[in-house]
Amino acid sequence: MKRQNIRTLVLIICTFTYLLVGAAVFDALESKMEITQKKILDDRKRELTDKYNLSKVNFDELERVVLQLKPHKAGVQWRFAGSFYFAITVITTIGYGHAAPSTDGGKVFCMFYALLGIPLTLVMFQSLGERINTFVKYLLHHLKKCLRLRNTEVSMANMVCIGLISCMSTLCVGAAAFSRYEDWSFFHAYYYCFITLTTIGFGDYVALQKDNALQTNPQYVAFSFMYILTGLTVIGAFLNLVVLRFMTMNAEDERRDAEQRTLLSQNRRTGGAGTNHCMSDPPSSSTAGHGGGSGKGLCNVYAEVLHFQSMCSCLWYKSQEKMRYSIPMIISHDLSNSDTYMEHSETSDALHSNGCVCSALQEHSATSSGYTGLLSPAHYQRLSKRRSSI
Repeated sequence: MKRQNIRTLVLIICTFTYLLVGAAVFDALESKMEITQKKILDDRKRELTDKYNLSKVNFDELERVVLQLKPHKAGVQWRFAGSFYFAITVITTIGYGHAAPSTDGGKVFCMFYALLGIPLTLVMFQSLGERINTFVKYLLHHLKKCLRLRNTEVSMANMVCIGLISCMSTLCVGAAAFSRYEDWSFFHAYYYCFITLTTIGFGDYVALQKDNALQTNPQYVAFSFMYILTGLTVIGAFLNLVVLRFMTMNAEDERRDAEQRTLLSQNRRTGGAGTNHCMSDPPSSSTAGHGGGSGKGLCNVYAEVLHFQSMCSCLWYKSQEKMRYSIPMIISHDLSNSDTYMEHSETSDALHSNGCVCSALQEHSATSSGYTGLLSPAHYQRLSKRRSSI
């Protein structure tokens, strides 16, 4: 099984396990409180119906009116400031639920607005996060240089530490500000900032819903908008580090799989070419050292020899058809070890005296008895090397 498939399967199992653990913990923490609160509300409802002599129908009507009035408790929500606040919660997927369109036209526009705005916002925050991470890495690198540290490279651990510190600082600054303006405790304000900047947006705590703040306190409104957008950028920059690491792992696996597929295809082609007596040489050390990956095939050597023969009129030669069928059967695979033949050819005076190999070929033809009218493997390799030098 591929490594990517294994990783995906592990992630699925871990996610569902995480969900089960979370469900068990929330059940243990919240179920008793829910039962207690429901009992208190039922008792209060019974007291009100008995005190004011309300029927069930009248009480349900009163309850419906109170619920409809709840969004308007904070004042007008659909002026420009309130609409801008709502638009932020839509495209950032926070979705407090403190306000919602009531007209059919508003609902239709909200769907199309979110359809385009959500991916646009995600791409923007992702791009800003990358720029912030690059800038922070640049600052850390120069800071290490100024401190004369031995290792000035910025590691992933350094970036994660800076990201955690930035996120904690952003949450603390927001908690301090909202606890002052909203009269929340620091813990509840911190909880609101975390739920907002992670785009969970339960709506149990919503800023700008007190004392008609959207119309009467523009400075606080501007701060809230800027804090939400800036905080989302900081959180996005930190999450980009985790996402980037995962994408890097996937890219490495994809590259490794591509290399394996290339090697398999090359092996299949090499095996299929055996019927044509044209096989590739194993990669030499010099080629592998330069990242060549595979040696030059014997067919290339034959082609270079034939081409070199056409350039020297004093060489005796055979037809290409005879060469094609005779050379592969007599040249051994040791021909790929070209360094030995090259060292031998460098000691030959015939090859260095006038640039022509006639004398060497004639001398060898007088002593060669293994085959008739053909060059020896050593001389074919010399011709190839000499052809390369020319």
